[in-house]
Amino acid sequence: MTLLLQEEAQARFDRLRAQHFPVRPLPGARRERASGGGEGVFRLAAHVTLFHALPGEQLAAVDADLAAAADRAPFDVAVTGVRMLGRGVAYDLAAPELTALRDGLAVGWAPWLTRQDAQRLRAHITVQNKVTPARARALHAELTAGFVPERVPARGLGLWRYLGGPWEPVAEHPFTG
Repeated sequence: MTLLLQEEAQARFDRLRAQHFPVRPLPGARRERASGGGEGVFRLAAHVTLFHALPGEQLAAVDADLAAAADRAPFDVAVTGVRMLGRGVAYDLAAPELTALRDGLAVGWAPWLTRQDAQRLRAHITVQNKVTPARARALHAELTAGFVPERVPARGLGLWRYLGGPWEPVAEHPFTG
């Protein structure tokens, strides 16, 4: 489940991800199939993950909860910095509205949450991953040197289904307030 960003901001983060994400993973990384490419090609668009693994058998309940959560005014998300991920780089994000929205869903979904999803959200957009630490450090230094904090509009919530490599969109719930 993801936070959806306004189209202009989404396109900019997609360009960064396309520029810096490896076409092939590191040796030993899990191979994946991408919708437009062969095995080992990573082509997932930039995204803000709010939950990683929700139970498919609860799809109707999850979708209904997302529709209810999206019945609110859109809000801006602050892009606050550049984060090292060890083998990648991400932009950190912050918004009290995002934290409250995600926390509210987590309370209702507590019995279903994985250990990862039960943790506190550290919202971010990954623009590079599965590279060597040296390559990640170089990009981190480059992006940090030119970083200027900004605000980007959030436009809704997205629900996805994992298909063993590619992801399939299931539902989009725009903020309606």
